[in-house]
Amino acid sequence: MKDFFRQYIPYYKNYILKFFYAFIGMALVAAGTSGSAYVIKPLLDEIFIAKDAHMLQVLPFIVIALYFAKGFGGYIQAYYISYIGQDIVRIVRDKLLAHVLTLDIDFFQKRHGGELISRITNDINRIQTAVSNQIAEFIRESLTIVALVGVVIYQSTELAFYGLVVLPMAIYPLTVLAKKMKKLSFRSQESNSDITTNLSETFNNIEIIKANSTELIEAKKFAAHNKNFFHINIKSVKTNELVSPIMETLGSIAVAVVIVVGGHKVIGGELSVGSFFSFMTALFMLYTPIKRLSSLYNKMQDALAANERVNEIFNTKATILTGSDSFPTKIEAVEFKNIKLQYDGFTALENINLKALRGEKIALVGDSGGGKSSLVNLIIRFYEISEGEILFNDKCIKNINIKSLRDQISIVTQRVYIFNDTISANVAYGQEIDEERVIESLKQAHAYNFVMSLENGVQTKLDEFGTNLSGGQRQRIAIARALYKDPQILILDEATSALDNESESIISEVIDDVSKDRITFVIAHRLSTIKSADKIAVFKGGKIVCQGTEYELLSNCDEYKRLHNLANI
Repeated sequence: MKDFFRQYIPYYKNYILKFFYAFIGMALVAAGTSGSAYVIKPLLDEIFIAKDAHMLQVLPFIVIALYFAKGFGGYIQAYYISYIGQDIVRIVRDKLLAHVLTLDIDFFQKRHGGELISRITNDINRIQTAVSNQIAEFIRESLTIVALVGVVIYQSTELAFYGLVVLPMAIYPLTVLAKKMKKLSFRSQESNSDITTNLSETFNNIEIIKANSTELIEAKKFAAHNKNFFHINIKSVKTNELVSPIMETLGSIAVAVVIVVGGHKVIGGELSVGSFFSFMTALFMLYTPIKRLSSLYNKMQDALAANERVNEIFNTKATILTGSDSFPTKIEAVEFKNIKLQYDGFTALENINLKALRGEKIALVGDSGGGKSSLVNLIIRFYEISEGEILFNDKCIKNINIKSLRDQISIVTQRVYIFNDTISANVAYGQEIDEERVIESLKQAHAYNFVMSLENGVQTKLDEFGTNLSGGQRQRIAIARALYKDPQILILDEATSALDNESESIISEVIDDVSKDRITFVIAHRLSTIKSADKIAVFKGGKIVCQGTEYELLSNCDEYKRLHNLANI
């Protein structure tokens, strides 16, 4: 709990004035609550027993003022604390996403997107309840308890001892319940994450689900996760609701003792009726904030568990560190020297030596899993080299600033990424939109004609994943995006796979044109698309077994001959 407050209290320094107003509201609530208990004494002693007419005229206005202070104070506290809490959570959520986006690709491949969404939304929402409402209630109830204890002690010190002695007895069972609540909260958040993950997977794969008529299977899988979530939450309710009977039982014992002792004092004339009832009212009212405080302590375990999950992400650091050098102004060569790539005990690449010069188109061919995509992922530094080095001119990739590196590289993969935005925003993604450049890029990618046939042209808004376009159209938008960036290095990883033969032929010509003043890497299973490559590197088992022109490889490379023969079957 202390660590939680230590983490979030510094945020409050930006809201000192708002917190001051909220504190005034809490103080008004505490004063109104304790004052309403205290007025029982003059109500009974001065009005009903002493029959003081003047007090009868004054006291109703005091009661109105007390309850107005309590209500208005509650309003002020609720508004300002909610503002503070929600703004703090907004900042934390922004920081968490910004941090997540700095992490390595490897992190995202090992974590399901649904889990990350759950951390950023559900877990932080649970923290919000703590840093806004629960902290406010904690302070307000504490002030109320202090004020009511003051009334109780003021009316009778001896009775106060009997009335409050039970409080230390409640500490042990409440502590046990709090520990159990934290464990249940952690399990609840994990289960909630499973639900989000399952939903994300279901909606992302809806086409295959529909095609295989597996709606019932997916519904049953979700129902299992949902039922588990329900059972954990019910256990949490059972645990949290035990606070009330524990406090009620202990409180009833204290009240019974006070009635016996106080009754004797009233009968003996040691204590007035008004003082006794004022004491009893304050005591009864005192157990309400104590119960709330105990329940709040249990509920805050939910935020503590959520905060641990959020901090786990914050404590994850990127392992691929950026360099300080700028990318060369004009790239003349990219060279791979004795490259080895290992991850999770698997060797993806070994002893890779390859050189690409400006204006060259380098084709990477081979069976699936041969290491082609791994190599281009090293160029854009999605992974860290295990051994060897990649040189851009004479600069080692590890010394180059990652943003500077990626600003000069465009990559188009077999999987097309489309954002729920206009075509122009998709083409110019990450850069300022220049409509003339957008149109030029679309023309180069053989996408201009179909885009202009749409109702709003380049301002047409695309659906999520680009579902209002065909696969080939989405692929051309991705190619246009790569060309809009005007990179020094262009990577095409099966970039023409979704195109028809005619479009593929045109795009191949475009690639030849745009490759003239840059370095282009092309991964292709269809060898017909890389006949004009300046150099072909043949991959097998993570190694380059041959490299050269197509004519050279057909003459002296058995592996390329095999691939060539398979392509012509």
